[in-house]
Amino acid sequence: MILHLVDFFCVFMALHTVGYFFDLVYLKSAVTNVVHLVVLILYLKVIGTIFELYNLQVASNEFLVIRSTILTVTTTVLAYFLTPVYSPQLPSNRLQILTFLGVVFLSLILWRIFYARFLASKRFHQNALLICDEEQLDELISGLEHIDPHYKIIAYVSDFKAKGLDNPIHPNLKSVSSKDLVVFVKEKNITEIVVAIQKPDSITAELYQQLLKLLESGNVIREYSQVYEAKTQRIPVQYVGRDFYRFFPFSRSNQNRLYLLMVRILEIIVSIIGLLITMLLIPFVFLVNTMANKGSLFYTQERVGKDGVVFNILKFRTMIENAELENAVFAKAQDNRITAFGRFMRKTRMDEFPQFVNILKGEMAVIGPRPERPFFVKEIAEIMPFYETRHIIKPGLTGWAQVNYSYGESIEESLIKLQYDLYYIKHRSFYLDFNITLKTITTILFYRGQ
Repeated sequence: MILHLVDFFCVFMALHTVGYFFDLVYLKSAVTNVVHLVVLILYLKVIGTIFELYNLQVASNEFLVIRSTILTVTTTVLAYFLTPVYSPQLPSNRLQILTFLGVVFLSLILWRIFYARFLASKRFHQNALLICDEEQLDELISGLEHIDPHYKIIAYVSDFKAKGLDNPIHPNLKSVSSKDLVVFVKEKNITEIVVAIQKPDSITAELYQQLLKLLESGNVIREYSQVYEAKTQRIPVQYVGRDFYRFFPFSRSNQNRLYLLMVRILEIIVSIIGLLITMLLIPFVFLVNTMANKGSLFYTQERVGKDGVVFNILKFRTMIENAELENAVFAKAQDNRITAFGRFMRKTRMDEFPQFVNILKGEMAVIGPRPERPFFVKEIAEIMPFYETRHIIKPGLTGWAQVNYSYGESIEESLIKLQYDLYYIKHRSFYLDFNITLKTITTILFYRGQ
């Protein structure tokens, strides 16, 4: 959110300053007319999200942020010029158009390079301290740090001596004893303390007293699952036990009739448009199939839908005929059963278009967990708790897991996708749906489909 606000402020101030200093009407109108300004901000927000300008990992990489800024600014300015009803009337002096483009680009690129080079550097990391069992240390740290370049766990508290271990498995991390906890937190300017002990009785009386002192001093103390969910936007089901009800206060949108009605109306409209596009694609796909990918045009397969009801999903065929004569297997990113044209269709998500039939029939939604095959559902549900929970809503054409993670090629990767799916069910809303839509467009534009 801070990146958004600073971006808007930089663009506003640059246009305002240059516009008034050189008396450029187009630039002045863009920031003084409320409608013109709101439209410009909306374009920056939406297009910037599509081109990953607000992805923290992109924002922290100087090369990636330059690429993202160029794409965002050129597309935003072009869209702004092409909507003259909601933006200033194009000036007769074309130099003002080039000036507008240059000012928006320079104001954003200079600020973003400054952010990537200085504000995203190590001295601006959030320093955290982890309290956990020793055997979980590596997994817990990697689960947080790779998702947020600003978040750094610099120390931990764990009773190694009681287990007969002299050295921690992370020599670069500082091991802190319970009695030194308060002093260490103050000296090292720790941003927050993360507690990841699953058994409350594992917290000794001394550690409890130290944590209480820190809390009373205004220090932030959070449970690991809270931090994990906020940082990764996934539900850490592997750390959820019999107190699962604390982690799954599912979104009210799942019972909100107005939300569900509005979503269904939008789905019908989108499905009709999608089917019209599908009809236009059929001759093209049929022609290529006839020449290079001989076999049936469509492919149907059983999938598990809402409440565990099995239905037949419809897709353009992307694999060789009879790809699974022996057994069902997970599809892989470099699956040799996928044809050359099929790979293109998957990358562009073109193969998914026939599923608008499933959406129109009410078997699927536009947004939701991707439907899995009954064989895999049974296999995964036996070893993975809460897996069946993803069936409390309709499966989707695209989803939170789909836009944030690659193909689930194994049981372990299915766990990560489940975490994303549960996060969506928990936080389901128009805003999250809109975010997924933008990320889906990004996936198509950058040719990232699987």
